[in-house]
Amino acid sequence: MSSQDSQDIETATTAIQSQPDSKTRRYDRQLRLWAATGQNALESARVLVLSGSATSTSILKNLVLPGIGHFTILDHAAVSHADAGNNFFLEGFDSIGKERATEAVRLLGELNDSVDGRADTRELSAILETDQQWLASFTIVIAHNLHNVLLQKLSSLLWGDSSYPPLVVVRSAGFLGEFFIQFHEHTIIESHSETAPSLRIDKPFPALREHALSLDFESMDPTEHGHIPYVVILVRVLEDWKQSHDGNPPKTYAERQEFKKSILAMKVKSDEENFEEAEAQAYRCWTETKVPPEIAALFEDPAISPEALGQNPSPFFHLVAALKEFTDQSETHTLPLTSTLPDMKSDTSNYIHLQRLYKTRAEEEKRAFKSHLRTPIDDAIVDSFVKNAHALQVLRGKQWGTFDGDKAALADALASSPKETCTHLAMSALFAVNEEAPASPPTTEALRQQIQRTVGESVESEEVDAAIGELTPNTAAFLGGMVAQEVIKMITKQYVPVKGHCVVDLIDTWTGVVGA
Repeated sequence: MSSQDSQDIETATTAIQSQPDSKTRRYDRQLRLWAATGQNALESARVLVLSGSATSTSILKNLVLPGIGHFTILDHAAVSHADAGNNFFLEGFDSIGKERATEAVRLLGELNDSVDGRADTRELSAILETDQQWLASFTIVIAHNLHNVLLQKLSSLLWGDSSYPPLVVVRSAGFLGEFFIQFHEHTIIESHSETAPSLRIDKPFPALREHALSLDFESMDPTEHGHIPYVVILVRVLEDWKQSHDGNPPKTYAERQEFKKSILAMKVKSDEENFEEAEAQAYRCWTETKVPPEIAALFEDPAISPEALGQNPSPFFHLVAALKEFTDQSETHTLPLTSTLPDMKSDTSNYIHLQRLYKTRAEEEKRAFKSHLRTPIDDAIVDSFVKNAHALQVLRGKQWGTFDGDKAALADALASSPKETCTHLAMSALFAVNEEAPASPPTTEALRQQIQRTVGESVESEEVDAAIGELTPNTAAFLGGMVAQEVIKMITKQYVPVKGHCVVDLIDTWTGVVGA
């Protein structure tokens, strides 16, 4: 082995020598989830939360701890006795009568001194009339238990301009809750899909094919024979098979069983795990590597037409357009290869050599991909896009209230997801009834009548009864964690956020989604 090989292996298999800085130590666990790109997005984010309720502060707790850049609580209310009893980010009776936003910001700020928090005691109604651009300065807006009239105005304003921030509508009562994310379009490069990129065993690139064919399995000593990576074994066995079957892979069940037996027959010792791995992964030889259907659908998206690209400065669809050209013109008509290899039975030397083959080919195909780009895009974004090209996602959302205004969709949802839909309807009815008669406590009968007006039919469900109740701290904490998780997905553009109304029932302990 050359000294260069020794250095590469040492570099690849040893930990970072330098000590991590204080920020890396503080955020170590979350950096493993969304890496530096996600952390940078969080630290650049500006979050507006409407109300300083227990649920709102629970959401913010889970955003302040991972280090969002800035948050503002917009709330003109004073702390009530009820607030003091259920909000952990108030100082009990000492906070009663004080500005709820100011008290909450002060205590939330103690969680992370690198986060900027502000309290704003103006009324939302005045801002909607006189300072709409202020709302547009935020990355995302979160509204908890906002009155229907104000919520409709806010929703319409933010929906009216695609450059305005997404809106997260959160509602809770008793042990029930729900949230909905209003957005026009959300593109995701790093979806963290559980589906691994193709190793392209059925369509090996020249260097991989040459390496597999160059090995003399019969003359190897047993130790080396037991450490050949399964990828190399499969490429070699498939090439040998094609030579005796007119260039075709195994097609029938009998042929595939014969193919697997030929792999196991190559073992020189009974305990060679690499050949057992190859036999288990043999399906890769007859499963054609092609563009996944979800990505093929993106290639037909109107957003990658020349006219649309000319009006869209976002790099995502420019990258998709280049990806379509690349796959159309490549010899294999596949997505660009990635250098990521799964774990497999091998020794360091064989594994590193295989990884180098993949890395070299991946760099070649990435350069070819870049040649199809019609606009300059940052190399880091291109690298991430190519690495995750097999799992790209484009979500297109709806305006808040669309689901409740579609009686056909409600009827379908009641038939397919009765519990989830009834819970959502109960929450919507509760806020509608409270809006009509704020001085009177809501009754089950009033909720049922409101649901009947919405759906057009009578709905009998125990979820209606459960919607009447005071907010509890455990509901606030649970919702706070769930909503913050989805907000982080929206901010970082990593992982796939919930689409539709996510409803939560902490009485029977279940969650579900309707109206997607």
